[in-house]
Amino acid sequence: MISKRNKQAHEMIDKTKRYEIDEAIELLLKYPKAKFDETVELHMNLGVDPRKADQQIRNSLVLPNGSGKSSTVLVFAEGDKADEAKKAGADFVGVDEYVEKINSGWFDFDVAITTPNLMSKIGRLGRVLGPRSLMPNPKDGTVTMDVKKAVADAKGGKITYRIDKFSNLHIIAGKLSFTAQQLKENLLTIILAIIRERPAALKGIFINSINITSTMGPGIKLDVASISKLAKQ
Repeated sequence: MISKRNKQAHEMIDKTKRYEIDEAIELLLKYPKAKFDETVELHMNLGVDPRKADQQIRNSLVLPNGSGKSSTVLVFAEGDKADEAKKAGADFVGVDEYVEKINSGWFDFDVAITTPNLMSKIGRLGRVLGPRSLMPNPKDGTVTMDVKKAVADAKGGKITYRIDKFSNLHIIAGKLSFTAQQLKENLLTIILAIIRERPAALKGIFINSINITSTMGPGIKLDVASISKLAKQ
């Protein structure tokens, strides 16, 4: 059963319209509010085939205004790199004890980082961390010797994205408590990053659709051509 608040939000939207970004954000911020600070999400459908290795879309970026989410960070590191991770603000630092905990079903962290020399140990966790999008990956900047930067990025609003089997991307863009300008900057940063991911071999349309929504609210369809042009400027 749809709630009264959600019904009101649905009634605010013209479902046949493709909105300009400023208009869409203004509408999003006018939604009847929930009792918590809702996350703003960007949803995109791409014209790629995720089954093809050269059409995989996976990367990370640091949003200019952060994600609004405080990430819990686990770092697999030893010696000086472990000390570096602790000083940088990592919540959990170690190796064997955390490998054992994860194998026992512990997943109380949002980001996992490791130094490259430990990948032979950490790689075995792929079967449990991979499906949860928690596996360290060089492309995400989470397999690195620069653990200080990796921890700072994770704590400072770094987001990761990965296309699903239906060619969709679901990406955090901020919070409803953000200003319209902060949300606009974050959204344009994400869209530009995705535009730059277009596979060289792809023919035809790359971005089929773009929607923004809040945790409890309905989606708002954006004008793909307009927002793509704006992101490139």
